[in-house]
Amino acid sequence: MADDQLAEALDGADLVIIPAGVPRKPGMTRDDLFNINAGIVKNLCTAIAKYCPNALVNMISNPVNSTVPIAAEVFKKAGTYDEKRLFGVTTLDVVRARTFYAGKANVDVNTVDVPVVGGHAGITILPLLTEIKALTKRTQEGGTEVVEAKAGKGSATLSMAYAGAVFGDACLKGLNGVPDIVECSYVQSTVTELPFFASKVRLGKNGVEEVLGLGQLTQFEKDGLEALKGELKSSIEKGVAFTNAS
Repeated sequence: MADDQLAEALDGADLVIIPAGVPRKPGMTRDDLFNINAGIVKNLCTAIAKYCPNALVNMISNPVNSTVPIAAEVFKKAGTYDEKRLFGVTTLDVVRARTFYAGKANVDVNTVDVPVVGGHAGITILPLLTEIKALTKRTQEGGTEVVEAKAGKGSATLSMAYAGAVFGDACLKGLNGVPDIVECSYVQSTVTELPFFASKVRLGKNGVEEVLGLGQLTQFEKDGLEALKGELKSSIEKGVAFTNAS
């Protein structure tokens, strides 16, 4: 998209949702998409900093674990970074975890609340199910399951569109002052020692009003939390390094 078209699309926006990039194909990880999608995200965020620096930014482009830090570095260099206004959309992980749990427990999915913390790829996805290993594994590999089922003809487009709409709507409700809007999102965080981490956040007129803690974890969840940190740290550093090197 040309710069004048970006200006027209972004000027004065309150909310920007970024789904741009190539989809996964069988055998690809989200990290395989990095070299293509990282450049796209960097260019879009440069335009956001120029044309709508106060917008809430919802990052869907994978690998989210790295593209959110890329966006943060771009905004920092432009002098427009606000940690409360940058979100990695991990809602799809929540949708999958709720669906899998409801199916296993034979309950209405609308009555299920399953926070998903950590990041948005493989082992970094940690659903707080206080439940069984199998559901955790399936939530972590839900995207791969879809990619393989489509046999190279696409990735999780419909479910991601739904998840993006759910989270975008939550952001707009927060901006409009609707109280007690809480969703999981990958944001700048002090919940762990990592600079970015997905957990429940309370949304409001300023974007992130409060980053909520993890609550009581089972031993299985504690083990999963420790196991994900190394990979998530590496993904964050990869995003930062890409921005600083280009």
